[in-house]
Amino acid sequence: MATVRDTSTPRPPAGRFDLAVVGAGIVGLATALAGARRRLRIVVIDRDASANGASVRNFGFVTVTGQAAGAMWARARRSHDVWREVAAAAGIPIVQTGVWMTARRAESVAVLESFMQTDMAAGCSLLTAAEARRRCPPLAAPDLLAVLESTIELRVESREAVPQLAAWLAGAHGVAFMRATAVTAIDPPRLETSRGLVEADRVAVCPGDDYRGLYPERLAAYALTRCKLQMLRLADPGFTLPGTLMSDLGLGRYPGFTALPAAAALKARLAAEQPEQVRHGVHLIVAQSADGSLVAGDSHQYAPIPDPHRSREVDDLILDEFRAALGIEPPPAIDRWIGTYASADDRPVLIDAPESSVRIAIVTSGSGASTAFAIGEEVIASLFGPEPTGPLRRRPPTGRRRQT
Repeated sequence: MATVRDTSTPRPPAGRFDLAVVGAGIVGLATALAGARRRLRIVVIDRDASANGASVRNFGFVTVTGQAAGAMWARARRSHDVWREVAAAAGIPIVQTGVWMTARRAESVAVLESFMQTDMAAGCSLLTAAEARRRCPPLAAPDLLAVLESTIELRVESREAVPQLAAWLAGAHGVAFMRATAVTAIDPPRLETSRGLVEADRVAVCPGDDYRGLYPERLAAYALTRCKLQMLRLADPGFTLPGTLMSDLGLGRYPGFTALPAAAALKARLAAEQPEQVRHGVHLIVAQSADGSLVAGDSHQYAPIPDPHRSREVDDLILDEFRAALGIEPPPAIDRWIGTYASADDRPVLIDAPESSVRIAIVTSGSGASTAFAIGEEVIASLFGPEPTGPLRRRPPTGRRRQT
């Protein structure tokens, strides 16, 4: 893992900020970036010493194909473009591009064919099983019928990309960071923190799945819960995947597919043939890292306080789908972990205005890596008014001393 210099301040920086962002996960950093485009003076405050929540426990998979039609799909397209730009500027490696969605059932093929008739299929093509095997010989599933190939997706290593993004915001745009600092109260322009008072004209609260810290009464009205997921890292299989790989189970979960009329028959068949995977919310994503290892997952367990323990049964269900989709034995597991993220039944994103100068922003659908940059722009537009999107701009010197 890359070493990123700690750019946090030991005490509140002097002066008043244009914007305080509470939370340094991907939504908070994306909001800070959108503010940096406008040359705002920004401080990011986070209760943890370094990123360790949902933003660094996921695939780093920036997914466009399969996002819900409309606003979420548009957010994913915009965020994809910003990821490309930021990765180049911040030196964040893009370790994989594209996605292959494999289909082993006639009902799955029908969903893919239906998807190809939508506007969301831009950049996608439908491969026959023979074409897919010719391009990726290790794809040996005997019942493979077709593959949807998308060239749009990209993947970064979350555990490295998120701290690199923060370091770049500090170094290139003068964003101040206060780590290991709790915000205990907000009364604009005053923020009370565990390290003293911070002043900011506007505040963006990006709390992840912390619903009881700030504005708990506002968040309680949304009936939020948490989703627990399980993931594994598998040893290098000795071959290179042509893109991140997904399977029939994903076609039964991603809203861009499940909203299609053809998906009803597939969901019924999956429920009959793979009831345990469906019950545990298992769908397959297999992403390949720069060292050749595979990140595989994941599962979905919903509860206000999910069980903190791993389930061997769930790991086995993920690996069973790996065997079925690729037609080979999975390599040995070399790492296993769990994560949690915010979830809501009625919305993929929550943006709330408890006060005229404060916004709360939470991704409630597990798609933060895929949509956060667009959401950050929406939050900044809501707080500061709309502004046409332009290229990234380096903040000019302010004359203030940067504390490190």
